[in-house]
Amino acid sequence: MCGIAGFCDFHGNYREEPGKWYRVLQSMGQVQKHRGPDGEGVYLQRHIGLSHVRLSILDPEGGAQPMVRQCLSRDGHRAALVFNGEIYNSPLLRRELISQGARFETTCDTEVILQGYLLHGIDYVKELNGIFAFALWDESLEQLFLVRDPMGVKPLFYTRLGQTLVFSSELKGLLQFPGMEPEVDREGLCEVFGLGPAKTYGKGVFRGVLEVLPGHTLEFSGSRIQERAFWQLESRPHEDSWEETVEKTRFLVTDAIKMQMLSDVPICTFLSGGVDSSLVTAVCSMELKKQGKILSTFSFDFKDNDVNFKANSFQPSQDRPWVDQMVFFCGTDHHYLECANTALFEYLFRAVDARDLSCMADVEASMLYFCSLVARTHKVTLTGECADEIFGGYPWFHKEECFQADIFPWSMDFGPRTMLLRDEILAELPLEEYAREAYQKTVKETPRLIGESPEEARRREISYLNLRWFMQTLLDRMDRTSMHTGLEARVPFADHRIVEYVWNVPWEMKCPGGVVKGLLREAAKGLLPDSVLYRKKSPYPKTYDPAYEGLLRTELLRVLADPGQPLGSLIDLQKVQVFLSQPSDYGRPFYGQLMAGPQLLAYLLQVNYWLKHYKIHIRL
Repeated sequence: MCGIAGFCDFHGNYREEPGKWYRVLQSMGQVQKHRGPDGEGVYLQRHIGLSHVRLSILDPEGGAQPMVRQCLSRDGHRAALVFNGEIYNSPLLRRELISQGARFETTCDTEVILQGYLLHGIDYVKELNGIFAFALWDESLEQLFLVRDPMGVKPLFYTRLGQTLVFSSELKGLLQFPGMEPEVDREGLCEVFGLGPAKTYGKGVFRGVLEVLPGHTLEFSGSRIQERAFWQLESRPHEDSWEETVEKTRFLVTDAIKMQMLSDVPICTFLSGGVDSSLVTAVCSMELKKQGKILSTFSFDFKDNDVNFKANSFQPSQDRPWVDQMVFFCGTDHHYLECANTALFEYLFRAVDARDLSCMADVEASMLYFCSLVARTHKVTLTGECADEIFGGYPWFHKEECFQADIFPWSMDFGPRTMLLRDEILAELPLEEYAREAYQKTVKETPRLIGESPEEARRREISYLNLRWFMQTLLDRMDRTSMHTGLEARVPFADHRIVEYVWNVPWEMKCPGGVVKGLLREAAKGLLPDSVLYRKKSPYPKTYDPAYEGLLRTELLRVLADPGQPLGSLIDLQKVQVFLSQPSDYGRPFYGQLMAGPQLLAYLLQVNYWLKHYKIHIRL
């Protein structure tokens, strides 16, 4: 994985002041150096500047970027590329391109994209299986392409400043460009308080900032931007039998896991003891054993959680017993990692640095902490993220009140979002209306199937909402927390082939007999112990230590008592005091499975840090 950035302006000449623009490129790359600690490079021509920082996974010696190649069969056609991601089917594509006349100088997947473009044009992106965001400059045609993978695993933000297009893997890269000011208007505040820690796909929360949509290419030439989809979901009848569906699902999942083991450095897996991460671990372990190697695995929990844990509908059990079973079953080299209160509190704010936005509170903070520990010994990990969104594992796929809701099913209770805001801010921000409009827009975009029953049509809506919103939030979390520590996290369940196939599998097959994620469990039979295979879902662990909540309460009151802190202009101190005087509700979520008690407090502290640290100007 890597970090990319750059700028393009067809009405100026960057070569007239090369020193200035080289420094800007270096600055845009340097603030993202965590994404690529192993190397860096810049490319500057008359209308274009490209910056790249590299984490070396494939061909560490030969894969330096920006990469420039010339096509001998197209009159010397030349192009330059900066790329963030991995192309898992690059070995196959390389062989095909060589048979078509391409001459490779490296074994890295970056050159596969570049040679594929030079031979076939930008539509070659449809051949790629991987996670990617890249900027490709066609020197001969003077065109810039920004491209993002189908699921949006890798980020790519952009903005227009006059005639200039500026882009970056992370928001912090954009802020290094001259004249780019961090501002948030009403829409941005609605994103933060009405939708957060999610955000609308295609938007960057900061005023004027957008994001290349998943599965889209953005072409910039002259002064015109054209964006088009190269991949999108299609609804069609599912004609496979139950047996065929199980067989195909098993193949697609195991094939995706095996493909994503592609690496020139050792890999590891995150192992929670749930069916998703356990399946990834089991397949990786079996493949490595064939090579005489032992897989390294990592599990996460909070210090003293065995004492403080409180079972509830969202967190029915702890992970450790199931992790132990999988470690014994697979024979992995396992590492139990724990996070203490002090580290968790400290990483709340580092997580904002990583995301450039307020984010998923202590869930994101602890993930960042754990990634920092894993990164001490590994550069690549495989995770079980995204299976719940694709196979229907979350409670809101099954609860009637969520099924009938005319709002995001993971954020139906707007009380926690509005109860602490100042009255004058509530009067300015149409939070619930903003969220409802965002919800309805996505529902209208849902790919339909003519003749489908109302129930099945609603299932599609809920699935599509999850793919576009909830899964994207978790993918953003996984990318920023891992890449901020120089760790590449791969998500095999987000393989677009799996999403395409399972999208059209009817609910009675996804959840046969009411068994949550029954299709995936059936496809994994024989690969996992039955006790793990049929374990009830338990989400990412959270701390239940009252001392941690005490830290949050003390800090929030301190912040609100300080007139120099920006949160005070948005949050009502008296409302907070009333809220803190009530018992904590560990079963009432304000977003997904984030609890309205401690994690709401943590989120508000992140908002304050974000506004202050980024020196954000609020425009109401």
